[in-house]
Amino acid sequence: MPSLTSPEPTHRRKFLALAAGTALGLGLTGCVSRTEAASQPAPTGALPTAAARGTRLSIAVHTSQLQLAASGLGRKLGFTVSQWPNLTAGPDVIQGFRAHSIDLAANAGIPPIQAAAIGVRARIVAVQERHVPLYRFATAPSSSIADAADFRGRKIAFSQGQAQGVVVLRALKEAGIKNDDVTLVALPSTQFLTALQSGQVDVAPLNEPVLTKYLNQYAKDGARSVPTDVVDLLTVLWAPVEVLDDPAKLAAVRDYVPLWAQGLVWAWQHTDAWIDTYYVKDQGVTRVDGKRIVASLGPPRFPDSWDRAIAWEQETADLLADGGFVKKLDVTELFDRRFEDLAAQAVPGRYREAAS
Repeated sequence: MPSLTSPEPTHRRKFLALAAGTALGLGLTGCVSRTEAASQPAPTGALPTAAARGTRLSIAVHTSQLQLAASGLGRKLGFTVSQWPNLTAGPDVIQGFRAHSIDLAANAGIPPIQAAAIGVRARIVAVQERHVPLYRFATAPSSSIADAADFRGRKIAFSQGQAQGVVVLRALKEAGIKNDDVTLVALPSTQFLTALQSGQVDVAPLNEPVLTKYLNQYAKDGARSVPTDVVDLLTVLWAPVEVLDDPAKLAAVRDYVPLWAQGLVWAWQHTDAWIDTYYVKDQGVTRVDGKRIVASLGPPRFPDSWDRAIAWEQETADLLADGGFVKKLDVTELFDRRFEDLAAQAVPGRYREAAS
């Protein structure tokens, strides 16, 4: 099996406890069985059409906070956002769900799998698809790595509970490299930059604008980006089951989903305003870099059907299970299909993904 570099030797079955328990204080002791993690069957029936007056949600989607404010869409919210926690890492969001401090969040597809593996009951309520890579691998300064084939024998930053972890596994698979042929260094993604700078790892997957800021600082010392064809297809909105079981909060989530999708479309249609609001003022990159980053991402897409998203999520869960990181999981229980076409119906047709 691959080596997981950490203060003490760690078996892959205990990696979950290391990443979530040690780093975030979750106090986890490892994976639980599917029967322990499984939720009740997904609910059916019509969603409420209006949020109850006085309902409050804590929403961990920082970009949406900025988009709704800049576009004016926030005035259409039929409920109160009590706070916008600036948390994006999956393990942090899961901790927020467990602490009842976050009602709704946006992440890649893997955190819901991670949550199910440790018994945190939550469901996906909206799906955005992207068909271009969001992550590129960055090398440590002075590294000789030129492409993914050079990953063999190297130390790779690996966060099992985040999108970056699956990007690593998919990149190794596409390059024909076994997990055993590399050293997976167990770190939360917030420590990837420090690990690269210090030489603790040879390579790490980074997204924008973090990649640009890193290369601006270290390209002169030999750091470079290594592109791959690995696509992390899904961005999802998800919420704890207890939130969706609360009729008032369920109505508020239903109210928010269309505005979340419309905010992403607004950002694509008003790139100059979005670049200035987010990339320049909030993230501290140049306007030139912001334009390049936005152009590389492509427009947002919202599927009319979640069949492809569910298949992708199942493939991801199976990849983790085959690697020994989690137990087998049927991901259909992670999707609340009452919300299935809500985001797609809220945006113009050119931003919808028809069922394949």
